[in-house]
Amino acid sequence: MGAQHRRHRPRRRNETAAGREGARIVTVSQSEGDQQSREYGFVEWFRPGEYERTERLLPQIIASGASYLRTHLSWAEYLAPGGEEWFDWLMPQLGSQIDLLPCLHYTPPSMSRTGRANGAPRNLKSYADFLDHVLTRYGKHFTHVELWNEPNNLLDWDWRDDGDFLLFSEMIGGAAYWARQRGFKTVLGGPCPFDPFWLNLMGERGVLNVCDAVGFHGFPGTWDSEEGSWGGWDMHLGEMRRILDRFNADAQIWITETGYSTWRSDEMEQARRFMKALSVPADRMYWYSWQDVAPDVPVQEGLWFDLRHYHLGAVSHDNQPKLLARLLLEGGVSRLEEVAKLAAPNLSTGASPIVVTGGSGFIGSNLADSFLQDGEDVIILDNLGRPGVDQNLAWLTERHGARVHPVLADVRDLRGIEAAFADAKAVFHFAAQTAVTTSLVHPLDDFEANARGTINVLESVRKAGKQAPVIFASTNKVYGALEDVQMLEMDDRYIPANQDIRAYGIGEDRPINFCTPYGCSKGVADQYVLDYAKSYDLPTAVLRMSCIYGPRQFGTEDQGWVAHFLIRALSGEEISIYGDGKQVRDILHVDDAVAAYRGLLASIESVKGHAFNLGGGPLNAVSILSVLREIEKLTGRPLHTEFGDWRAGDQYYFVADTRLLERQLGWEADVHWRDGLKHLAEWLADNRFGGRSVLQEEKRKVSA
Repeated sequence: MGAQHRRHRPRRRNETAAGREGARIVTVSQSEGDQQSREYGFVEWFRPGEYERTERLLPQIIASGASYLRTHLSWAEYLAPGGEEWFDWLMPQLGSQIDLLPCLHYTPPSMSRTGRANGAPRNLKSYADFLDHVLTRYGKHFTHVELWNEPNNLLDWDWRDDGDFLLFSEMIGGAAYWARQRGFKTVLGGPCPFDPFWLNLMGERGVLNVCDAVGFHGFPGTWDSEEGSWGGWDMHLGEMRRILDRFNADAQIWITETGYSTWRSDEMEQARRFMKALSVPADRMYWYSWQDVAPDVPVQEGLWFDLRHYHLGAVSHDNQPKLLARLLLEGGVSRLEEVAKLAAPNLSTGASPIVVTGGSGFIGSNLADSFLQDGEDVIILDNLGRPGVDQNLAWLTERHGARVHPVLADVRDLRGIEAAFADAKAVFHFAAQTAVTTSLVHPLDDFEANARGTINVLESVRKAGKQAPVIFASTNKVYGALEDVQMLEMDDRYIPANQDIRAYGIGEDRPINFCTPYGCSKGVADQYVLDYAKSYDLPTAVLRMSCIYGPRQFGTEDQGWVAHFLIRALSGEEISIYGDGKQVRDILHVDDAVAAYRGLLASIESVKGHAFNLGGGPLNAVSILSVLREIEKLTGRPLHTEFGDWRAGDQYYFVADTRLLERQLGWEADVHWRDGLKHLAEWLADNRFGGRSVLQEEKRKVSA
């Protein structure tokens, strides 16, 4: 038991994590109707010398609504060079800002029976002496202290041996008794997975009598060691309560460690598990953890012993928020509940739904809405990874009710998405990492989302065996930066020297030339989609898009620049321009883009295995400067702009030659860019700013 449980235990000496808690969840008793508030905490280990990391994470933990923080106070690290100085800084830093629970563990090797930091001390009283020192030095910064737990983690002791267990009980019981004499409350941690026999022995040896709370560790869905024995929160905590009632009925139950690893990118499941842990009958809940372990930090069992150890955080190791952290930071538990409701399943009204991956995104939600208006059932497969997109999902469900089927999963998780494609009659694949800038910072994540995510979708469709058409949203970035196209610089724009390109744009006969990690990952996906038509006879097609804009777009500085410019302008904020603003794009209204996607599906037999350019074409070719001038006209105010360096892979000019698509489908861009820009500005003013933008102010002035 000991070796196996050690192997899967997620708490580790060198790991970094953070406790976070504080947002409240209100539950209503069905019998009494009374409201009870629930608080929560996070676990985070801070290693000696991590001053900057501590100062960076603690405000995040507090901002997320955390009430409690559990961290370690290592006896071994305290006596190591610089250790006393480190904890003299850490304990006040944490305890002055949040309810702190220090966990005292790890014997100094020089005092250990085995010479290992996780071994038992030669003199059992030394542990109580160290506890006494800690209470004297740092006691004003906390009210509870957690005592060294999990005897199966003490390699030189076997708790099943009565002699060894007596020694362990003597060490912990003596320390707990002394802490209580000094006016502190003690928490006894528990083994992972839960072991009722161990807990009962602790009661028989008198340890539970001197403890104010007992910890429970459980990671349902993450650790193999729990899969066969996990019977549910109610069963385990109920059994724990029965044992405590025999020895110390006043002792509380604290979940001192629980969590869920997102190693399969299933961030929605992590959020669900968090919500479930909040609802269990325990007096406190600490979630493990706030931040992922950094890839160069060894866990207790060794460096990359188990990759699940490295994905237990609410934020990534480089501080990118996962869904759990983002929602908590946006609005605490109520925000989590709000989004969780969107994932409620609906019974299908039709046997063959349309699947839209990234269906909560800008183009995906518009396309889904068009099919839903036709009476189709639509599966919205989305990880809600981008801020704002849950609003699009809520909009769809409000408009179309039970015909919207949310599947909150990530295309990187093959096993998590396969079922969504089982009965699909068509698939539109929009789910992606969409920003060049992000791909340059996180190229591996970009590849996983765009390349691996796409082949996961293709394989899911192939496995389903229904030959569902797959239409993929590619990008003009597959053509590269067009560095060989000679440009002429005009007053407000660049134009190609080649008259044919100037007249018609860049055609599909242009050789692909991937540039930037984003261009590479989307280009690889583009080619996989086309090849599955050749290799597996799947009816697939590709649209290589230019800049699409329109309602339901929450543009950012890195992606969706037309909407981003309008959002900044309507809020009266400065707009950053990268380059000189003369770069040209052919912008296309989302209504026209939806028409192209639908047209491709309707003609899938004739377009199977082909890629088409999709953009506004020469009639909707605009420079950034010209768009800015038009926005000034719409708002009636001068814009505040700042120019910066060009960004990697940026094209001076890209206008799509859409003649092939026009000939094949009879499609054309109907919305002129000025009309479309005005339409988007009005939608943003009404839906993003609620009538409080500069556009409405100008309208009120005119009407007055």
